[in-house]
Amino acid sequence: MLLIDHQVGTMSWVKSIPLDELKRNTLLLAKTAGILKLPVVLTSSMEDHAQGPLLSELGQILPDAFAARIKRVGIVNAMDDENFAAAVRATGRKKLVIAGVTNDVCTVFPALSLVREGFEVQVVADAGGSPSRIGDDMALRRMERGGVTLTSTNQLVAELVGNWTTPESSQVVQVVMEALQA
Repeated sequence: MLLIDHQVGTMSWVKSIPLDELKRNTLLLAKTAGILKLPVVLTSSMEDHAQGPLLSELGQILPDAFAARIKRVGIVNAMDDENFAAAVRATGRKKLVIAGVTNDVCTVFPALSLVREGFEVQVVADAGGSPSRIGDDMALRRMERGGVTLTSTNQLVAELVGNWTTPESSQVVQVVMEALQA
């Protein structure tokens, strides 16, 4: 799972989805990944500028991934950052889940790059947004036309769990219920 640029400053630029929904979905993905022991690569861009730091909750949920996050220095397409690209490849996975804070900038370019490299990519559309609804729509259309599978947080969580009767799935259900009641 790749969580791209969920930074406090950048999140304030998103207007196509309510901020609390974007944050809830992002944290639900992080918690699910932690419970299911999925490899997670976190990245940020220019944390000491307007974009701000990554959500502190990500550090609480995924402390190792947070400590190892890739701090990019303004490179728009995260896959153009050699450290991020190396971390993605080091997961050994050919199927990737991506959520980026802005679908029209942070998500679209690495998602399309990874598809071109032969990865199977799912983008969690509601764990990101864009400054406008049309910007979000154009990014989602572009990704889908480019071979990316679009999904939602709840749909992805159900797909990852696959069987609601395992011990891990009962933990995920609890996290989902907490998120829906928040």
